[in-house]
Amino acid sequence: MTPELAEKLIHALAGLAATAEDVSTRFAEEARKIHYGEAEARQIKGIATREETQDLLDEGIPVLPLPDKGAVH
Repeated sequence: MTPELAEKLIHALAGLAATAEDVSTRFAEEARKIHYGEAEARQIKGIATREETQDLLDEGIPVLPLPDKGAVH
């Protein structure tokens, strides 16, 4: 990946994150509700364990795991 492409990707992800609803540790629960039509479709962000993330992916629920910005050095 070129530095220019990486910069564009980071900018796009930051834009998505800025407009997403923060559901904190309820991420997996809210993602399921949205996926199964039990909650309004919307962009969300939050915290999920590796196991929760894998379970969502196994259920066919599209998620994009990103590191916590505090974890990036």
